[in-house]
Amino acid sequence: MIENRLDEIGAIARQVAWGTADILQAYYRGNTDLDIKDKKGDPVTKADLAANYYILEHLQKELAGEDFGYLSEENFNVEKAEPIAKDWVWIIDPLDGTRDFIEKTGEYAVHIALAYQGRPQLAVVVVPETDKLYFAIKGQGTKVETRSGEVKEIRASDRHKIEDLNLVASRSHRNLRLNKMLERIPFKERFAVGSVGCKVSTILEQKTDVYISLSGKSAPKDWDFAAPELILTEAGGNFTSFEGKDLLYNQGDVNQWGGLMASNGNCHQELYTMAGKILAEIDRELAEEV
Repeated sequence: MIENRLDEIGAIARQVAWGTADILQAYYRGNTDLDIKDKKGDPVTKADLAANYYILEHLQKELAGEDFGYLSEENFNVEKAEPIAKDWVWIIDPLDGTRDFIEKTGEYAVHIALAYQGRPQLAVVVVPETDKLYFAIKGQGTKVETRSGEVKEIRASDRHKIEDLNLVASRSHRNLRLNKMLERIPFKERFAVGSVGCKVSTILEQKTDVYISLSGKSAPKDWDFAAPELILTEAGGNFTSFEGKDLLYNQGDVNQWGGLMASNGNCHQELYTMAGKILAEIDRELAEEV
């Protein structure tokens, strides 16, 4: 049974993630033409496609005897938007943070998660430019692995007063409502970082404590959150909607609409309740301006 083989499957996923990191770094540091194309408002490059091919090829080869589904950013038909009819589904973002990859900020990541009936059970996030890989299996905590093979447990911070918490926010995916809301929450410091995987890694490294996503005309997708969610929650953090509900994946519509909050786990309910109230105030103000 798959649930009894998660340690073995996780080791395979980690090897695949490191191999993907090598591919991305070769493109990132080389002079290869990335052949940048627009994909429904978001860029896609040769690096995205090469990483996607590598992940799918190696997972399917190594796990050929298992009945997995595969939901990848570069293969999923958003127009069709049908759930993959499998209990166990890999949810993959071969290159999270493509804009940052193109702009060479270093803030890009690889996300590989295995979900059972819509909830992540195994996750790997590798941040190539830090040479760190974060991985988690449900109920086993989160570990960080370096290129040299050193592995250690990692936990989110224990900071528990809102005024002591540091916010990490999106570098590019921002809108008026989100900006106004973030201004009104009394965080200690604020940082802008690309890639959800990179943002969540800053929470794991205790540099920050809170990340907030608020959809506008578009929304983050399943592959943005599935792997980062599990590595955060297994490290003591929390990741929910503003209503306190768990995120569900592989539901057909891969958009994760609404307000979503990731945190170190302390003040989580207080924070999302505050954010919801502030957002309601902002919406009333904006309606009055019309």
